[in-house]
Amino acid sequence: MVISPELIELITGILSFLITLMILSYLIGDNPLFRIAAYLFTGVSAGYIAVVAWWQVLLPKLVYPLVSGNPMEKAFAAIPLFGVGLILMKIWPRLSKIGNPAMAYLVGVGAAVAIGGGLTGTLFPQIGATINAFDINLVPSDRPLGFVGWILNGGIILLGTVTSLAYFHFGANAKPDGSVKRFILIEILAWVGQIFIAIALGVIFAGVYAAALTAFIERISSLLKFIGLL
Repeated sequence: MVISPELIELITGILSFLITLMILSYLIGDNPLFRIAAYLFTGVSAGYIAVVAWWQVLLPKLVYPLVSGNPMEKAFAAIPLFGVGLILMKIWPRLSKIGNPAMAYLVGVGAAVAIGGGLTGTLFPQIGATINAFDINLVPSDRPLGFVGWILNGGIILLGTVTSLAYFHFGANAKPDGSVKRFILIEILAWVGQIFIAIALGVIFAGVYAAALTAFIERISSLLKFIGLL
């Protein structure tokens, strides 16, 4: 039996219509319909992640090398398999310490990746952008105020970068009474940095809100179109 594309589209439209209404039912409060939709979303997401992990990671990187790989490939594949076994030992409290080396390795690698990503993906590009903001060779011919405007823009970028980093400076001097206080210059820079951080968070929130509002409008529009088709 061949299912026509029109029937598939109708079934998909009905399901999306019902699930959208179940999600929107949260507007009247928490209820079983919303929880069912949330459970469906969580289950489908977990299933999708499991399928991707199996077909793109475990099967080609672990199973195939162990089954049909050469001795070197089997040896390299046995190492993560051994680590998985160590981590599974943490299920039992008496054997949980056996899994600590594997967990420590995962945490260390995760921290290194996060720090490396933060440096190469955020800090270094920000430093480069701050330096380029003072490169007079990059001044566009049609820029308002010309050279002065370019330098002013670079100064604002430099001020925001330095003061935002100063806000996260936690060094302090201990007083005789036991209290601690940062240098007055650091306090001033941190106060200015708070303003830049608040502006950045406001822009991020506005972007997230705009994206969510766009998705909401698209869902409402699809609901209205589907009702029109019925």
